[in-house]
Amino acid sequence: MAAPLRLACIDAEAPPLFSKSPDGVTRDGYEPDVAALCAAVLDRSVEWVFTPWADFVPALRSREVDAVWCGQGITESRRRQVDFTRPYAVFNESVLVRRGTPVASPADLRGLRVAAIEGSTNMALAETFEGAVAVPFGGATDDVFGDMLDALRTGEVDAVVDDDVVFVPLGDDPAFDLAFTVPTGNRWGVAVAKGRPDVLADLDGALTTIIENGALEKAWRTRMPALPYPF
Repeated sequence: MAAPLRLACIDAEAPPLFSKSPDGVTRDGYEPDVAALCAAVLDRSVEWVFTPWADFVPALRSREVDAVWCGQGITESRRRQVDFTRPYAVFNESVLVRRGTPVASPADLRGLRVAAIEGSTNMALAETFEGAVAVPFGGATDDVFGDMLDALRTGEVDAVVDDDVVFVPLGDDPAFDLAFTVPTGNRWGVAVAKGRPDVLADLDGALTTIIENGALEKAWRTRMPALPYPF
């Protein structure tokens, strides 16, 4: 078997995408499932390298990792720094608020503090909400999503924007309400350092294989049955 496929991601609790590693090595969730399927096609194993969000690009450039497989929406700003595979997921974006906050549309966010990850597609959306105060959260900690939820709970911010999938487990949480969803159709891909066409081609080919043989759809419907399969 070839050398392990070294993949970077944060170590955090974000089901159904992924859960915090119980042992610092193994991971569970949709993204780890799909990564394992691709690695199997390539006759490789997966080695996860837990990395703060802000260190993803440096880890790619130094070749500490082969790729970043961690909720990376494909954006033009990111394309200037890295290359992306074909998408393995497509998600819309939602706005989460504290329970009872009267928000049902972008207009209701006027004057409110709206959090999103700095430099993300979610921040780009937050900045379109007229009159809202966009609050960027950097990726220097191990759990930027958890940081935003904590800020929402304590009232430091009034709303959080993220892809709809990460809010699925919060549907019954008495602390929050899902205010509304915007059908943005964000495509998520695996990020690879520029100048590594071999890695990009391998991952693209593996993704094509599992899309065509139905394995990706099976993983999607197992982990995220409430969301429509996009391919």
